[in-house]
Amino acid sequence: MPSPLIDISLVDGGAAAIVVGGTLLATLLRSGPAEIRVALHGLKTALGRGYHADEGKAELAASVRAIREDGLLRARPADHVDPAFAEATEALVHDRSLGSLQAALEKHKARRIGEAETAVRVFAQAAELAPVFGMAGTLVALSRLAASDMSAGEAITGAIGLAVVTTLYGILLANLLFAPLARLIERAALREEAARQEVVDWLAAQVAEAMPRRKTVHAQHHALDQVYGTEAA
Repeated sequence: MPSPLIDISLVDGGAAAIVVGGTLLATLLRSGPAEIRVALHGLKTALGRGYHADEGKAELAASVRAIREDGLLRARPADHVDPAFAEATEALVHDRSLGSLQAALEKHKARRIGEAETAVRVFAQAAELAPVFGMAGTLVALSRLAASDMSAGEAITGAIGLAVVTTLYGILLANLLFAPLARLIERAALREEAARQEVVDWLAAQVAEAMPRRKTVHAQHHALDQVYGTEAA
């Protein structure tokens, strides 16, 4: 017959409430509701299909074709599913400048990276806090043990069981859930930025030929000056 001291159930609602509930509450208090929303959105994005370069190029193909065929002077901004490229192509058509395209894309890139870093930080904080609340559960169990009748075997077994399970929950929650989720979001963000950069390079190469040439524009202005100057003379 096994000893009651080692017959400890690994499923304990009280231990789960202390560790999971405490970790989530402390993370919320540290990060705030706004960062929690960003973290949940980052997790949803990381668990989704992700951004694919081929799909991004296909989405921009019609606009690129119109720019190459009609030129930037006659091109019109096109609506895209992706707001970053929608704003970037609008800036390109409006300003006739690859610099405007890059600036618009860099703004959205900075926003995405900032949100990804926030999401990673939130889950990393949760991973740090989970073992702390595992230890807190252990201290709660030891306090019960100190307050109980040492001759009561069931009380001793229950206190030891709570101490062991809360410590275990804290370690597992940190290393098998929150820390891996933080790395998942980080890897997904890196993959997305790499795919987007591929689309950016492709887009810049495709529209480069349609960009106004400074020498051509200067020559046109010089010819106009000569015409008007001749007429004035």
